[in-house]
Amino acid sequence: MDLNNTNWDDLRVFLAVARQGNLDAAADTLEQDPTTVGRRLRRLEQTLGTGLFDRSRRGHRLTTAGEWLLKQVEQIEHTMYAVQAEIAGEVSRVQGTVRLSVTEGFGNALIAPGLRQLSQTYPSLMLELVATSGLLNVSKREADLAVLLSRPTTGRLKVSKLTDYSLQLYASPSYLSQAEVPQTIPDLHAHTLIGYVDDLIYSPKLRYYNDLDSGLVPKLCSSSLLAQAQMARAGCGIAMLPRFLGMADPGLQLVLADSVLITRSFWLAIHEDVADHARIRAVADFLKQLVRDNSARLN
Repeated sequence: MDLNNTNWDDLRVFLAVARQGNLDAAADTLEQDPTTVGRRLRRLEQTLGTGLFDRSRRGHRLTTAGEWLLKQVEQIEHTMYAVQAEIAGEVSRVQGTVRLSVTEGFGNALIAPGLRQLSQTYPSLMLELVATSGLLNVSKREADLAVLLSRPTTGRLKVSKLTDYSLQLYASPSYLSQAEVPQTIPDLHAHTLIGYVDDLIYSPKLRYYNDLDSGLVPKLCSSSLLAQAQMARAGCGIAMLPRFLGMADPGLQLVLADSVLITRSFWLAIHEDVADHARIRAVADFLKQLVRDNSARLN
């Protein structure tokens, strides 16, 4: 008897009839009508090429073939329940490793300082925080979650907007004391601007100066946002920095605070295969709470 071409739903019908002994009781168990149960049972017998029940007024009694099939189906049922229980256990337990890919500034300024609470809440959780000037690919399973600068449009991902955040111009008091403080955006042409290395930019969202004046070109460049902040702090020039980074640095002060404010967004992407796992949900919930708690620093 070959079970390869059988439908599991039909096997469930067979199992119910075998245990209940008649169509009406099996139909009640399955929440189907007796006619449907009888039709599916006949279809299963035709697929297998043998009778599974001796039918009488007293009900349905298993044939020899039916008794053999009952043992096989019960083994299948047991295996399925065991697999489901294992999956449920994995999903319900917040433990194991989660790899989170984030932008360098966001990862260092906000996420890293907030991990103590996450670690205390879930002591069995291992988090790998990859905070670099480039991002890992969630679609290729290089990371479980990623905080991205733009919404991805391809891949088996669950995507949601995490938060908006603002950027402004910052410089050190020492730089501003030696240079003529800019009063308008065109005045920036006379200053040393700090920004990204253009051909190493991994997202067009990082070309901030284009939002102000397409002619503004950084003279001091780095692929690292933290390095740009260090340059500004050291008095090298003026840098466009996220508020969550610039406002927290006592060595920096705002430039053109009333006329320059750029808004960008962070998007949370999670691979569909792990989106329902408890450890992934725990990290995603942590990120959402983190941006709520830091809304004043972000915007």
